[in-house]
Amino acid sequence: MTRHVAIIGAGIVGACCAIEALREGHRVTLIDPADPGGEQAASYGNGCWLSPMSVIPPAVPGLWKKLPKFLADPLGPLAIRWSYLPRVAPWLLRYLRAGWTWDRVAEAARALRPLVVDAPALHKALADEAGVGHLIERRGLIYIYPSRADFAAEAGAWKIRHEVGVRWMELDADELRQREPDLDRRYTFAVMVEEGGHCTDPGAYVAALVAHAVGQGATLRRARATGFKLEEGRLLAVQTDQGWVEADAAVIAAGAHAKPLAAMLGDRVPLETERGYHAELADPEVSPRHGLMPSDGKMSIMRTANGLRCAGQVEIAGLDAAPNWKRAEILRDHLISCFPGLPRDLPASRVKVWMGHRPSMPDGKPCLGLASATPDVVHAFGHGHTGLVAGARTGRIVAALLAGRAPGISITPFDPRRFA
Repeated sequence: MTRHVAIIGAGIVGACCAIEALREGHRVTLIDPADPGGEQAASYGNGCWLSPMSVIPPAVPGLWKKLPKFLADPLGPLAIRWSYLPRVAPWLLRYLRAGWTWDRVAEAARALRPLVVDAPALHKALADEAGVGHLIERRGLIYIYPSRADFAAEAGAWKIRHEVGVRWMELDADELRQREPDLDRRYTFAVMVEEGGHCTDPGAYVAALVAHAVGQGATLRRARATGFKLEEGRLLAVQTDQGWVEADAAVIAAGAHAKPLAAMLGDRVPLETERGYHAELADPEVSPRHGLMPSDGKMSIMRTANGLRCAGQVEIAGLDAAPNWKRAEILRDHLISCFPGLPRDLPASRVKVWMGHRPSMPDGKPCLGLASATPDVVHAFGHGHTGLVAGARTGRIVAALLAGRAPGISITPFDPRRFA
C-alpha cells in the first residue's frame, strides 16, 4: 500500500526517512522551515563521526557526584545554567538514574548497538546514491590518552563496548606517532576502532540527501509543522504555518523541536536539548589522518572539507538561551594544545564557531515507534549524540513501520511511551 507521507524535519533523520520511504513507493513531502543542512541544523555542526561504538549513554555510574561541579562551572564539559535548573531538574534525575549502575548502561548499549552497527557502510551507500560518496570516509577512529592508566580509568565503558561486539586495536606511543605524526607527544596510548568512519561535511551531506530525495520525486515544503488533523484515529493532514499538507502518514523527525508535536498525539516525552559547540580552523597547518577523541578534552577532532573541526561540550540551557561562545573558545584552545604545529595566536578570522541543539532523551536512547493517538504517525527523534551515525538505520526502520513490517531490529527499548 502506497501512502502520502509527510516527514516533519529535513535533518539527517528526516532525509534518510524520505529516501527509504520513496524506495517503498510512497509519495513524500518533507516539511522544514529552513534550508536542509543549513547552519541551524544539529547535523551541520556535529563532530562528523560515524561511530558504531556510540553505545554508551551520556550518564554513567558516579556522574551524580559531579553534579555540584557542573552547576558551579559554566565552562566545564557539561554545564547546567542555574536559571534553567528548575525546569530541567526532572530530566536530570532521569538522566542520572539511567546511568546509575553499569547494568543499566549495558542494557542501553545492547539496545543501541544494532542501531549504529555498520553505519559507515550504510551511509556510504546513501552518499553514493546521492552522488556525494566522497563525503563519507572509512578510515577508523582513534581514542587518544596521555597514558594506558587513563584508558584503564574508562574500563567500565570499554568492557561494555566489547560485550556488544565493538573491537579495537591498541596503539603504543610509537604506533600512535606513526599514524598521527602531528599529534602532541603527551598522548602515549590510544585505541583504534577500525569499523568507524566519518563524514567530511555533514551539512553538505544532508543537503545532498534531501536534494536526492527531491530528485526522486519528494516535495520540499518550506514551513513549520504546528499540528495534525485526525478523524477517528486516522491522519488526514499535517497543519503548518503555511497551510495544511494532506497526508495519510507522517514522521516526526523534528529533532529538538519534536516534543510539542509528540504531545499532540498523546505522547508526553522528556525530550531536552543538549547544546553542543564546535570550533573550526580554516587552512590548518596540520591534518590528522583519522578522527580523534582526546580523553582530556572529551571532544572529537576531525579534518573536514572546510578545515579542522573540534566539536563537543554539553550545555543544558534550553532552546532559547543565547550561546556562551567561551565554550567554543575552550574547544579552540584544546585543539591548539593537541597539535604543536598550530600557531598559538590564531586570528579570530580563521576560526569559525557554532552552537546547535542535540535532541536528547534522558536515557540516551531515541524515540522510535508509532504514536499513541494514531498508527499513521511514526516518532523518529531524540537521538542525542547518535543522530548522524544512526540516521541511516533509522530511515530503514521508519520505512518498515510505515509498511507495517517488522523493523529488522528490536525497537522496544526505543518505545516513545517508556516514560509514561
